[in-house]
Amino acid sequence: MADVRRISSNSTFEAAAGYSRAVVDEDYVHVAGTTGFDYATMSIADDVVEQTHQAFSNIVELLARARCSLSDVVRVRYYLTDRADFETLAPVFKHHLGAFPPAATAVIAELIDPRIKIEIEATARRDRSNEEEE
Repeated sequence: MADVRRISSNSTFEAAAGYSRAVVDEDYVHVAGTTGFDYATMSIADDVVEQTHQAFSNIVELLARARCSLSDVVRVRYYLTDRADFETLAPVFKHHLGAFPPAATAVIAELIDPRIKIEIEATARRDRSNEEEE
């Protein structure tokens, strides 16, 4: 049986739609589309750069719970509501992922909540060679 573990941020979005924020499937961690909401307060900044930094903070916290980090990300997808934001956000993407650049795709899309300007989906590959047997 596969080693599958589900991770929740306890957001209202997860509860309403019935999904997990991340799923650890043996060596891979699949992080659902993550926005710039601060899940503790369920608030979101109006600025797309602030939203992007918060989305990465949310992803970092989830990856840590799965025993990995941004350096383990092998695939990322950016969903932007405004193509003009890409040029502004490219340095932010590089700041967070530039040391270990993953395969990446940017898509222009209409997102669920009009306050959301970016959503980031990531896949990481865990190095379990140093993990102790449970």
